[in-house]
Amino acid sequence: MNEDQTPLDARISLAHGNGGRLMRDLIDGVFARALGSSLDTHVDAARLPFDDVEADWFITTDGFTVEPLEFPGGDIGSLAVHGTVNDLAVSGAEPRYLSLNVFIEEGLEIAVLERISRSIARACEESGVRVLAGDTKVVRRGQGGGLYLATTGIGLRRAGIQLGLDRVQRGDRLIVSGTLGDHGTAVMLAREQFGLSGNLRSDATSVLPVTAILLQNSGLRFMRDPTRGGVATVAHDIASATAACVRLLEADLPVRQEVHGVCEILGYDPYYLASEGRVVAVLSPEAAEPAVAALHAGGFTDARVIGAIEPGTPRVILETRLGGERILPELEDDPLPRIC
Repeated sequence: MNEDQTPLDARISLAHGNGGRLMRDLIDGVFARALGSSLDTHVDAARLPFDDVEADWFITTDGFTVEPLEFPGGDIGSLAVHGTVNDLAVSGAEPRYLSLNVFIEEGLEIAVLERISRSIARACEESGVRVLAGDTKVVRRGQGGGLYLATTGIGLRRAGIQLGLDRVQRGDRLIVSGTLGDHGTAVMLAREQFGLSGNLRSDATSVLPVTAILLQNSGLRFMRDPTRGGVATVAHDIASATAACVRLLEADLPVRQEVHGVCEILGYDPYYLASEGRVVAVLSPEAAEPAVAALHAGGFTDARVIGAIEPGTPRVILETRLGGERILPELEDDPLPRIC
């Protein structure tokens, strides 16, 4: 997107925040163009330019607007900690420190804020990180959605770890550490706006135990957590970076029956729904099955090889259970705003 292609009356839509094509156009066409080459828009966490021969320091930042603030399996506080920790973890870094910015809407109950603050503290303790700095703002009633959080995380990656989309090769395999779409579906049910209910819980948690296992595998090329836009959007990022085709195998994609059921009723596609405690990883062909076996041994029994990178036009193809093919397009509309 450039100045000549952007209409003068263009406006931001909810789809600009869904993790798909419009969001990428917004980031690359507005922020990256203004801020210059120092902004890397294709990584979960960026390497800080420190001279340290023994390790690399990484930084990430994120915002959280989930609705409702509390949902089965988590809340906006634990989600903020885990989301920030996970962006460092999939970059191969060990999270150390966080900052926390709190935007509170006038009228929010103090009891809710106290519960969420305790949840933040528990998630920090479980993830081995400390909040060192923060800021608080209060906005007028009707202007804030209850509570928004913004975080920045700092982590340390030991020397010798090399991960990135630039390391992915044709022939490599994709794996996922667990079931897909649990978070998006659980939050959707918690909103109670579709007349549906269920016992599904969000998968939101730290992925540090998963990345610790995967980092032991010398064939590991790349990791990402499939949050906004789901596994389909991660696959599109890989296809774009490699100029190759990503083939996903429907029979091997682990999706709970409850998620399939809700998606069939409401017309959603589970492959675009957010997961907040999963890892999609790319490994060399010979390393994929041992990595899945190691995850199973570590308790992540839903881990699967879900696809491969192959020559062809950069796109994402879903090979169906019946042996047919379906092209998964880039995400355009926002299927579920305020999901994380």
